Amino acid sequence: MQRLDGKKLSEKILNNLKKEIESRQLKLKLAVVLVGDNYVSKTFINQKQKAAEKIGIDFQLYRFEEKIESDELKKEIEKIVKDSANSGVVIQLPLPKKFNTHDVLNLVPRGKDTDVLSEESLGKFYQGTLGILPPTVNGILKLLRNYKIELLGKNIVVVGAGRLVGFPLAIKLLREKATLSVLNEFTKDAPAFIRKADILISAVGKPNLIKGDMVKKGAVVIDAGSSMEKGEIVGDVDFKSVSKKASYITPVPGGVGPMTVACLLENLINLNKK
Repeated sequence: MQRLDGKKLSEKILNNLKKEIESRQLKLKLAVVLVGDNYVSKTFINQKQKAAEKIGIDFQLYRFEEKIESDELKKEIEKIVKDSANSGVVIQLPLPKKFNTHDVLNLVPRGKDTDVLSEESLGKFYQGTLGILPPTVNGILKLLRNYKIELLGKNIVVVGAGRLVGFPLAIKLLREKATLSVLNEFTKDAPAFIRKADILISAVGKPNLIKGDMVKKGAVVIDAGSSMEKGEIVGDVDFKSVSKKASYITPVPGGVGPMTVACLLENLINLNKK
């Protein structure tokens, strides 16, 4: 079993991004909007801030209490995206349930949508004309390429079809000519699909969803899920049991998470090169 070290690869990417920022003399600022007090969200935001500041990108967090009215939140976000100092804007998910996530994400214009989550950005991505990839999708693909793991001819199973990871990842994998199954909560006998996977990617957000007895020996296992358990951020995969069967596996933390942050900042640079 070999770990897919996202932390090490992300540091290499960040070093290259720092050099590009310096050589192009780019002045960039990442604005992140947090609504409420979600612990996992705050952890991810902290990672974004550290990475941004490390490579010379300014960072600003805009915090709003969960009790803010929807119309007021939209007005505040409109001000943030119109501020020319903000080169890119991230709406940290999940938003509290009382807000319409779709409407809030659509307030971010394509030129500042580093997360690729607005309707306009996703539409261009689905057409293959956007020019950047959703950060987690790009992070997973970069990890696989770095370890020379081929997609062609492999049976790939994606568990979860959310807008952040599973659905856009499936679109990209199909474009890469992968043989693909996408499982959701309505899939009958999901373990049967999982057991056949040469490459298994889970992005559900349910602790220890994937157990060792569900995984084929020699499978590549990518854990793109995150949730809280006993005060710690954990993935979807029971690392201890699955690592005994897998040929490659991502740890949590230190796998997909750092890659997502690096690719988010790469998107920020690519959107502002002109």
